[in-house]
Amino acid sequence: MREFNISKLINKKLNVALTYNLRPDENFVTENLSLYSKNSSLNDAFAEWDSKETIFAIRDALEKYHKVTMIESNADAFEQFRKNNLDIVFNVSENTNGISREAQIPAMLDMLNIPYTGSDPLTLASCLDKARTKEILTYHNIPNPRFIVGNDIIDKDVELDYPLILKPIGEGSSKGIFNSSLIKNFDELKEQAKQIIKKYNQPIIVEEYLPGKEFTVAILGNNSEAQVLPIIEMNFDTLPDDVNPIYSFEAKWVFDTKENQLDLYSCPANITNELKTQIENTCLAAYNALRCRDWSRIDVRLDKYGVPNIIEINPLPGVLPDPKENSCFPKASRAAGMNYEELINTVLYHASKRNNLI
Repeated sequence: MREFNISKLINKKLNVALTYNLRPDENFVTENLSLYSKNSSLNDAFAEWDSKETIFAIRDALEKYHKVTMIESNADAFEQFRKNNLDIVFNVSENTNGISREAQIPAMLDMLNIPYTGSDPLTLASCLDKARTKEILTYHNIPNPRFIVGNDIIDKDVELDYPLILKPIGEGSSKGIFNSSLIKNFDELKEQAKQIIKKYNQPIIVEEYLPGKEFTVAILGNNSEAQVLPIIEMNFDTLPDDVNPIYSFEAKWVFDTKENQLDLYSCPANITNELKTQIENTCLAAYNALRCRDWSRIDVRLDKYGVPNIIEINPLPGVLPDPKENSCFPKASRAAGMNYEELINTVLYHASKRNNLI
């Protein structure tokens, strides 16, 4: 693990814009806990967006070294980018409309020739579309579960081995992945497919369920400087007994809260050096195949043979600042000896170096 003294890396004060989406409901977690207890529909509409606490924490970290302008990701953003004399944009915006929504702010910035942190529009759109991600991984011989895409009601059984995992094709933050998404037979598949296609108005992806352990892997940097932070292992046995061992919306947002934190993650993961190397190499191969930049979080699960398979690539990882909340990237960075301020500014450092700003 490389040592990063961020104060030594930053040799120029930059004019930085922070672009973001603010979650409109600050009672998001409390509301969903109430809905779950009533056996009602969970509200995951704004799961990908950030709270005030997170947005202000990112701003405060950047302001330690730079001038920061706040630009909300909305219809006014383009003009805000034009009229401010910006050196670079720190982008954590998710947006709402369409499967290319995460690419919209970076596309604006490319048009205006303004540098920004993170991946380009093509990578962001490709990684949000789970099928496109898997097609690219498969082309590069990077292990991932067998799958099909469903555009309409599934009226005949699939040539995949049960159990299966069913997801909307273009959502993040566990949106659309519920405890009921672990499918054991065709009747369940047919019913869940109908519900998810209707709710999210998009195709579904159906994958073979992998029975092995699950890990999440944070990567920072580019090219030879790309580094894998300490691997996080998921401890699904800490979930309630009647809950399936998957990182569902319920696992992420209902059962595991700041007030009732589960021992859901182990970091560093308690694994052999051989498996650690396999996971790191697989994730770096995926990171490079999808042309991720500066940072990404990659989810991995072992198949029945113990082989690491990629199940998700997130080039806009969540960064909740409170250690009492189980946020993967900050947890991995803390295990690497990097505090929150150093994490945020290290991402900015890599983007600034990539754009020859420092």
